[in-house]
Amino acid sequence: MPKYTKAQLHKLIDENDIKFLRLQFTDVFGILKNITVMASKLDTIIEKGCMFDGSSIDGFARIEESDMMLVPDLDTFEIFPWSNPKGRTARFICDVYMPDGTPYEGCPRHILKKQLKRAKELGYTLNIGPECEFFMFHKDANGKATIETNDDAGYFDLAPLDMGGGARRDICLALEEMGFEIEASHHECAAGQHEIDFKYGDALRMADDVMTFKIVVKRIAQMHDLHATFMPKPIFGIAGSGMHINMSLCTATGNAFTSKADELGLSRQAYGFMAGILKHARGLSLLTNPTINSYKRLVPGFEAPCYIAWSAKNRSPLVRVPFARGSATRIEMRNPDPTANPYLAFAGALAAGLEGIEHSLTPPPPVNKNIYTLTDEEKTMHKIKRVPQNMFDAINDFKEDPLMREVLGGAYEKYLKGKKKEWADYSQHVHEWEREQYLTKY
Repeated sequence: MPKYTKAQLHKLIDENDIKFLRLQFTDVFGILKNITVMASKLDTIIEKGCMFDGSSIDGFARIEESDMMLVPDLDTFEIFPWSNPKGRTARFICDVYMPDGTPYEGCPRHILKKQLKRAKELGYTLNIGPECEFFMFHKDANGKATIETNDDAGYFDLAPLDMGGGARRDICLALEEMGFEIEASHHECAAGQHEIDFKYGDALRMADDVMTFKIVVKRIAQMHDLHATFMPKPIFGIAGSGMHINMSLCTATGNAFTSKADELGLSRQAYGFMAGILKHARGLSLLTNPTINSYKRLVPGFEAPCYIAWSAKNRSPLVRVPFARGSATRIEMRNPDPTANPYLAFAGALAAGLEGIEHSLTPPPPVNKNIYTLTDEEKTMHKIKRVPQNMFDAINDFKEDPLMREVLGGAYEKYLKGKKKEWADYSQHVHEWEREQYLTKY
């Protein structure tokens, strides 16, 4: 059932003195874009959409097919808490359409909707609970971001060590004002690193919420004269930031992942879904870990999952089954990071999991030991493979996995081309580490 009607939106706009509407959408690489219109244009954008030049957006249309249309999802209407009270700003999250009214194949939101439709046809809905980590750093005298942290705190520390607590508090308040249900917030293990968890929900809403979360975090940090970043590994030698994805499938009768007949309390759907994730983990990596920097987080020693395995008893494998059972039974995919486009990452994970269920795949035995302490021989014995170690490997795994082409559809070639260019640019660039190592040695 719709959350808002046009009449209700007009009432909210009048009562809250809203003058501007931001029409937000996400490009294929996970970067949020927006066009701002006057609130007086509400009827027009609802009835006719908003035309824009898609050729100017990375990974979108070619110049000869550049006309595109933003169609607002009325249920995503939210007022920005920090906007000017004398002329406030609200937003809609939009789907991208072609001028003839057909969905644009390269729209990440549309890509996720296709997989959710497929799941619905099989009798499932997907619930997701993302866990987003981020860093907050000082700025220099010119307002540019540094990598100087604003605290020396560690996991779950309090003030005075946790100097970011005030900003984190204001982030939580702003998120609640925008409709989020905050479950927990705390300092993470690295200095300057934080995590805020919000309640799980249907996958499309959660993908929208991840994009909104990033805006709110950055904006509130800025108000505290800090720079917030979702870069996975901004500093060598300390933990990086992840975006663990907790997933469960539901049917009309409840959580499809739970079973009292199983020793671990898991259903055949849970095992099949998990097997699909493990099968496609390497191909999925270019979606779940899409940047050069992503792979500098996925190294041993910092609790980031480097190995493709699963367990219900420890956190070192890629997939973990948290302790809770019954309606809370879920599978946690631990390798994604917050640079991932959530629409594409969720769509890819869902497609892999559904394949596992449809083909009755069985995961390998769980690995209940700390994988980081296993020898190479023990890893071989357990048939444990590593996640890609860099973007070059991830690109090749992505190309070799036909499911990835199926999931991304019309966006596949554009996404792949963009990632190849990113790797080529990085490979040709001379980095400070190289100068330190080789400039005087040779």
